[in-house]
Amino acid sequence: MKKSGLALFIVLFSIVSCVKQEEIPLKLTDYVNPFIGTDGPGNTYPGATVPFGMVQLSPDIGIPGWDRIAGYYYKDSIISGFSHMHLTGTGAGDLYDILVMPTNSRSNKRIEENNNKPFSSFSHDSEKASPGYYSVDLLDFGIKAELTATRRTGIHQYTFPKDDKTQIHIDLGYALNWDSPTDTYLKVVNYSTIEGYRKSSGWAKDQRVYFVIKLSKEFDAYQLFEDNHLIENSAIGKNTKIILNYKTVENEQIVLKTGVSSASLDGAYKSLEKETSGFDFKRYKEEANNSWEKELSKIEVTTSEKDKKEIFYTMMYQSMLAPTLLSDYNDQYKGANDSIQKAVGFERYDTFSLWDTYRAAHPLYTIVHPERTSDMINSLLAHYKETGLLPVWSMQGNETNMMIGYHAVPVIVDAYFKGVENFDTDLAFEACKTSAMTDTRQIDSYKELGYVPVDKHHENWSVSKTLEYAYDDWCIAQFAKALNKTEDYTYFLDRSENWRNVYDSQSTFMRPKYKNGEFVKDFIPKEYTPYFCENNAWQYFWSVPQNIESLIKEVGGNELFEKKLDTMFSLKSLPGDKLPIFSTGMIGQYAHGNEPSHHVAYLYNYIEKPWKTQKLVREILETQYKNTPDGHCGNEDCGQMSSWYIFSSLGFYPVNPAQGIYSFGSPLFDNAIINLEGGNKFEIEAVNNSSANIYIQSIELNGEQIQRNYITHKEIMQGGKLIFTMGELPNKEFKNTMALSSTTYN
Repeated sequence: MKKSGLALFIVLFSIVSCVKQEEIPLKLTDYVNPFIGTDGPGNTYPGATVPFGMVQLSPDIGIPGWDRIAGYYYKDSIISGFSHMHLTGTGAGDLYDILVMPTNSRSNKRIEENNNKPFSSFSHDSEKASPGYYSVDLLDFGIKAELTATRRTGIHQYTFPKDDKTQIHIDLGYALNWDSPTDTYLKVVNYSTIEGYRKSSGWAKDQRVYFVIKLSKEFDAYQLFEDNHLIENSAIGKNTKIILNYKTVENEQIVLKTGVSSASLDGAYKSLEKETSGFDFKRYKEEANNSWEKELSKIEVTTSEKDKKEIFYTMMYQSMLAPTLLSDYNDQYKGANDSIQKAVGFERYDTFSLWDTYRAAHPLYTIVHPERTSDMINSLLAHYKETGLLPVWSMQGNETNMMIGYHAVPVIVDAYFKGVENFDTDLAFEACKTSAMTDTRQIDSYKELGYVPVDKHHENWSVSKTLEYAYDDWCIAQFAKALNKTEDYTYFLDRSENWRNVYDSQSTFMRPKYKNGEFVKDFIPKEYTPYFCENNAWQYFWSVPQNIESLIKEVGGNELFEKKLDTMFSLKSLPGDKLPIFSTGMIGQYAHGNEPSHHVAYLYNYIEKPWKTQKLVREILETQYKNTPDGHCGNEDCGQMSSWYIFSSLGFYPVNPAQGIYSFGSPLFDNAIINLEGGNKFEIEAVNNSSANIYIQSIELNGEQIQRNYITHKEIMQGGKLIFTMGELPNKEFKNTMALSSTTYN
């Protein structure tokens, strides 16, 4: 009887335990894997931040190189500290400000590769990352490091072993890759407070970070260094650092929190005061996680495949790592004209990787973050007021002039047509027009000749510039038309056709051209040359999203255009071909690892062959993204790679980013709900969806069959339900019409 009773108890306990487990649903943050992209070409970081936050507190390997552009590389085995600012998924080696490293007497190893800084070995077995949190065991010291963040502060918690020589190093002279300090300052305010600044130059020429550090435990003593010389209370120089000395007992925890501002020490103090009232690390970790949960909940997807759900929510997470907050609690920030500016009525953002993000990231923000998009537009306009031009690639209150185009234009125009509010429309048009009429960036030649000619510059990029400028001009033309500016409309619409001036009917490619009007000789389309920005002629040929119909006609009609598209995805590189570092994610000549290819799979919709789009989009979704550290096939690029996945997995994509429509592909999930900021919900259901059933058989919107291959932004924002019925075989009778690429639908 006793054994039977015990057995019954065990069974009942097991049942209750299972029920309790089932009653605790996973949070969406549990599906995020911040390590995706930390290996391979992704260049992401795994550290702690909040959505669009000013602080990106993350581990640094401490060794320079392309693979460690974000400070961290999954294949490495050492950590040299934790710095407070990082770029996400770029090819630019900058930031790494305010390095903090805990040590003790257990190790004093040094290596030349990390400039003889303190370091520790670590193992991925004792490393964790989730939204707003990172932890790792520093094995050489027996120290557990944990990181979290608020919008403007980075918070460290170190759990120490017993040691009379515990130290915390704060190193402002630490620099990596392109970054180099120009002026740093450290002052001991008291034995638990340190203030200072770090000014540096690199990719962005005038970076400024003012900071205040507060510690939960007073240090016993300190050593303050100014250019390697010991001094007393404060240090100013290119290379300053401080070592804080402690005696710790077993498992003693010390919390260090760093408030930052780009404008002033007062702003840094306010960051701490407003966002961190104490040293409760667990509380801040939970608040960071909750902020991510709120943002991730804006799109809910349903699937039985956990891997796909984890990829999706990691892409959602990575789509919100940039742009980053720049203004402080005084509303001040370091302006792009190197003066201290004030953001009145909006929060100032920066880190605008516009050549990448105008394509899908910013259109995504207009759906899920329209209020924040308003601040972003005002930030672009603030840059214009500070410098006289819209930004090309701006960071930390600087214009880097990286990449090409004036792609703040489509971001602004798209926001205007989609009803994003609270920005000055007249100023916005003025900024767009002025940026298109400058004589810099070879726009003078473009205005004179109707194209950018070949020159001897090693990054001439003449064809790419012509195509990108022409697209931006179309956006300005649409903006002018909406504002009844007829003369401007006519002028910029004419300029938007400048792509024709580099189209070569003989080769059927966009071809570089000399100033005298002659095409270059010995032209091989798949070669990577200085005439194309990070791409070749195959990849840039399709960059006429404002007039795809005319591009099709120039090639010779639908049939020849289809053959050219087919060849794009089947013409493989040969073993002897020289492929540059950014030529990744290859399917034939299609390069998913670089942005100009991102809309190309959707172009079959324009020639009544939508099933080919559906097959290719599903292939890219399945093969170019993985739930592993090397899960990105190319640089993540501040949210663009992630946003392509988000859109495409939902079943549609903005081929022309400022047009206000989304072209259908092949939905990945059984069900998805977009929870819109205004309270509406837009639901997407894929009936009979599976890895085999990739082809759309029919489409229903709000209970009615639709005979088109697109949905408008307005239809999404009104809420409703979109139903795709899927099948294993192409429905070749399903030739729904595609919207004209040259018309706005807002």
